[in-house]
Parts: sequence; C-alpha cells; structure tokens
Amino acid sequence: MQRIFGTTLACLVLVIPLIGWIAAPGGVSAGDAAVAPAKQKLPRIAAVVTEYRHNSHADVIVSQLMLTKTLDGKGEFPKLQLVSLYTDQVPKNDTSRRLAKEHGVPVFDTIEGALTLGTGELAVDGILLIAEHGQYPKSDTGQTIYPKKRLFAEVRKVFESSGRVVPIFHDKHVADNWADAKEIYDATQRLKIPFMAGSSLPGLWRYPPANTKRGAKLEEIVAVSYGSLDAYGFHALEMVQCLAERRQGGETGIKSVYCLEDEAVWEAGERGVYDQELFRAALSRQKARPISPDQDMRELVPHPVLFVIDYQDGLRASVLQLNPALQGWSVAWREADSDEITSTLFWTQEARPFTHFNFLLEGAEKMFHTGQPTWPAERTLVTSGALDALLISKKQGGKPLETPYLDIEYTTDWDWQQPRNPPPGRPVMSQ
Repeated sequence: MQRIFGTTLACLVLVIPLIGWIAAPGGVSAGDAAVAPAKQKLPRIAAVVTEYRHNSHADVIVSQLMLTKTLDGKGEFPKLQLVSLYTDQVPKNDTSRRLAKEHGVPVFDTIEGALTLGTGELAVDGILLIAEHGQYPKSDTGQTIYPKKRLFAEVRKVFESSGRVVPIFHDKHVADNWADAKEIYDATQRLKIPFMAGSSLPGLWRYPPANTKRGAKLEEIVAVSYGSLDAYGFHALEMVQCLAERRQGGETGIKSVYCLEDEAVWEAGERGVYDQELFRAALSRQKARPISPDQDMRELVPHPVLFVIDYQDGLRASVLQLNPALQGWSVAWREADSDEITSTLFWTQEARPFTHFNFLLEGAEKMFHTGQPTWPAERTLVTSGALDALLISKKQGGKPLETPYLDIEYTTDWDWQQPRNPPPGRPVMSQ
C-alpha cells in the first residue's frame, strides 16, 4: 500500500519559512524567518480562476475578500488580502473587472504576473486556484475538462524559478482524470507545497448533527444525491469520504468500483448490493423534497444511477443519484456488529451568500496563516480518482473496475463541528 504523508511531515518543514513570508510578503530566507519579529500583516493572496461571474465558485469564494463573508460589504472580512487576480476566460457576464477596479485589485493577463505582481519573483503568500465554471470541453466520460493541470503547471513554474513555494488551495476535484490528479498531487509532495483541495460538503451543516465515530469499524455507508454526475457526484463522494476516513485504521484505500444505471439500480438493491434500510434512512432525511416511505422510487426516478465503492478493508459505500426526486445530499451508515443506523442531511444554503463557502475559505485561510493543511488533500485525491473510475465503469456498461492505484492510506485529525447559523438568504441574483 502507498502510505501518504501529504499533510504531515512534508508540510511541517515549511511552517517557519511561511511565518516569515506572511510577516514580510517580499519573502525572506528560512534563517531570517526563524528570527523575524511577529507582525500583523495579512497573507497576500493571488486568485487564479477559470471564470468569474455572479454566483460562480470564483465569486462566492474570492469575492469574500472584497465584499466580506456575506458578499454585500456588511459582514466580516477574512483575514486575508487579495492582491491579484487572473481569469482564464472572460465571459460577457464577467464581474471580476468591475469588482477588481472598485477594490483596487490588479488583474493580470498571465498567472506569472498574478503571482509575481510584475516583479519577476514570487510576491504572494498564498494562492486560491479555482478551476470551476467556464466554457470547456467534456471528456468521453462526461466530465468537464477544466484546465487544472495547465493552471497548476504555470504556478509551479513560478515556484521553481523563484526557489520557494507558498500554500495552494485547489477548489473541488484535483483533476477530471486520475493521471492529471496524481501528477498534480505528486508535484505538491515533491516540491513540499502545503496543499489543500476539495469542496464545501465535508464542512456543511448536518441535520441532525451526526458524525461517524472516530476509530469505529464501519460496515456500510449509503448516500443519496442529485444533479450532474461529475460536479454533484463529486460532492456526494466527498461527503462519503469525510465519514469513511474516520473509521478504524483510517483510510485504507479503494479496491474496486462500478456504476449501474436504470433498472439495474433497483435490482441491485433487491439483491442486497446496498442495504435497503440504510437507503430508506438516508431518504428520510431529505427536506427540500421529502420522500414518503410509501412512494414508489421507480416512478419518481426513471433513470437512477448507482456508484458502488468497495474499500480494501471491506467497507462498502454506495451513492444513488436520484434525479429529479431529490434536491439535497443525505447519508446513512451502520457500524459492524451493530443494528443501529445513523443518518443525516448535509445542508447547503441555496441562496446568496451561500454561506457554506465561508467554511471552505476559512479552512484555506487557516492554512495560509499556519503553513499546514487544515484537512488532508488525500481525501480529495482519492475522491477524484474514484469518480474518474466510476464514470469509466458507467461508460463500459457497469463493468467492475479494480483500482490498485487508489490503494492509498491516510489518517487525519480534522474534525467536523456544526457550523454557526447562516445569515438570512437573499435571492440568488441579488448582490
């Protein structure tokens, strides 16, 4: 098995240099950083995004640094300073140029410019890399091919030419395919870049507030999801993974996966591929579109999709995508040698300011201040690889696929806490 230490020793060696960089944004040597006086300057952040428009991921994350956490100028600012912006595309409804002008943030035509501020040397303390949304082609498995590898490669060039690195927060998937995801991850480890990735799902509100017991032996997890298989399927898998990684022994890696569609999904349930009691418990937590126990799911969901993930230690996780019946993510699980079922809803604020993105940025903010990832990048690496394999299985008609490359172990001390209550939601098209 591959034992990955991406969030431990490889990043700890950078803590002292990073403290120095935060105190003196122009950069200091590791020796100087050890004796540099503490200063209250905020980490200088460069945002590298694909597309910046109202309600895009770039907007609901990066705009917090200009418009406060409530996206209306009335809330609290993150303890970060946005000093540059690069957008890969500029759609007709772009909002970045107006916001940047209003808040004195320079927009650069190149990633190198955004990271060096035109000085020729790395001149920022952290990077928000948000490659989500924009007009990009689809892969043969249906995933949007966001230019994550290309954007990361441009960042890496600046690191290598400058002789130092700064933390990167990488939104959502590491990449749309395993080869690119592993290449990006391996580069962060080789260059000792503090690196975090992932979506808002692990940090969401949970109703009722529930979590897997740390160190418990899990038997099975069943989750229900909605939306697209690439974007929202990733969310559902990361929801499952943040629960699974707490089990006895930590993460052990994924042995195999497969994906079924249509009537085969219901037949799989009847054969016991996924536990029907767990399925009903997960459905019972739906709030936006509640499901009555006596409703016929075959009638409600004409084209279901089932993800099945078998882990090395025997844990099975299943995710059912149930369009158009659902509008939320919920999950149920059972520990080994127990009849008790625990279930919960992972809730998002589907109104502006989409407060769940606050918690995502707060995790990145902590890393920008400390130099240590707040949660493990391996979680998102495994999830990215699993989604890629599942969609390949779907393309191949549900063929089971062995995934020896996902034979990855990791542990984490990250712990979920119920977030603070969100502010009142505003219409999504409002400021």
